[in-house]
Amino acid sequence: MNTIAILGGGNLGSAIAQGLYKSKQYQAANIFVTRNKIERLAHLKTEGIQVGKDNNFAVQEAQIIIIAVKPYKVKDIIAEIRQDLDPKKHILVSVATGITTSEITQMVGFELPIFRAMPNTAIEIQESITCICSKHANTTQKTQISELFNLLGIAVTINEELMEAATVLGACGIAYVFRFIRAMMQGGIEIGFDAITASTIAEQTVKGAAELLLKGGKHPEEEIDKVTTPKGCTISGLNEMEHRGFSSSLIKGILNSYQKIEK
Repeated sequence: MNTIAILGGGNLGSAIAQGLYKSKQYQAANIFVTRNKIERLAHLKTEGIQVGKDNNFAVQEAQIIIIAVKPYKVKDIIAEIRQDLDPKKHILVSVATGITTSEITQMVGFELPIFRAMPNTAIEIQESITCICSKHANTTQKTQISELFNLLGIAVTINEELMEAATVLGACGIAYVFRFIRAMMQGGIEIGFDAITASTIAEQTVKGAAELLLKGGKHPEEEIDKVTTPKGCTISGLNEMEHRGFSSSLIKGILNSYQKIEK
């Protein structure tokens, strides 16, 4: 079993550690998480996950290294661990937004297998969509990293030039879905449900809709057609939403986020 070092135990790094542990494919003892404020990793330590401040020690013990710090800290982290990196032993995975594999290679100073991965916060419950690209990696290593992130949801390999778009659609996208669920809840309360019941109905409806598409492999419009009868309440509601700019607002929001990340 590979040992994994997660450098940066913030929200995302901790979520990855918890997701791997909950998958039961990695023992707690094979997961190292580092952070300066180690007291904030107490919840991981309670599970038996290895925690500490020493990035170099974690790298020396691991085969897969996941850099989960803010983008502006990546260069400093790599400079700190560079002397301990071994191209024959290590695979380096960055989940930092906007740092390319070529930039990481330049920071390292020599070639080793490098991956960029863009998950979302559902990684903690093994339901993330994670987009992956790589540089200097062989087929076995690509399979290895894909299998790792498949333990945490679904992993998709993409070209690196689409990584920023993946950030918007997958990582930012989960916030768009939450906002949609909140709006459904508010509408449910308007028509008579209490907040808890409205929340339950909205959440399960969204989950069911997603599962229909994932398991059925159909286009959303095919499923919409099943519930839109002539002169019915569904088509009336959909038409009013479109009249108010529902689809165009969502598309424009995605484009706006993409333009922001491009800058």
